[in-house]
Amino acid sequence: MPPYRDAVKMTEIKLTSDELRLMSLFQSITSATARDCIVDDKMDRVIFVVNKGQMGLAIGKGGSTIKQLQNMVTKKIELVEFSDNPAEFIRNMLNADMINDVRISERGDGTKQAVVTVDPRKKGAVVGREGRNAEKARLLAKRYFQISNVLIVGPEQGNSSNRVNMDG
Repeated sequence: MPPYRDAVKMTEIKLTSDELRLMSLFQSITSATARDCIVDDKMDRVIFVVNKGQMGLAIGKGGSTIKQLQNMVTKKIELVEFSDNPAEFIRNMLNADMINDVRISERGDGTKQAVVTVDPRKKGAVVGREGRNAEKARLLAKRYFQISNVLIVGPEQGNSSNRVNMDG
């Protein structure tokens, strides 16, 4: 993806003063660079998107850095490593080890959708409690790549009862 597209997308992302303050705190505690911050009150969490290669720095030895930040913010902290490849970014959001495949396609109405294929036994873990991981994927995929729908399916995706549809 050409670098100018990323710059255009970033200007579309509006950060509140609270999110900017949290990003500053994140950077001073972890020494990692946060490129985005989302305060998700519905799920009582703060999601930081960190630059590629900085997850270890952000987490700290044995998770100490992220725990320190979590105690200061008094919300659950979730980290996602950024990628300018939409499929890789979605993998990063949903636990790459449990994902078989991510396909991004354009639907008939011109909107984009991501279909994430997972082992049916791991689907619950990928979707997350109360759908929190699926919701995070939908939120960030839309925010960065204008992907309006994230489907999490098993390999036998023809079975509609096996689909988790996260329409935005």
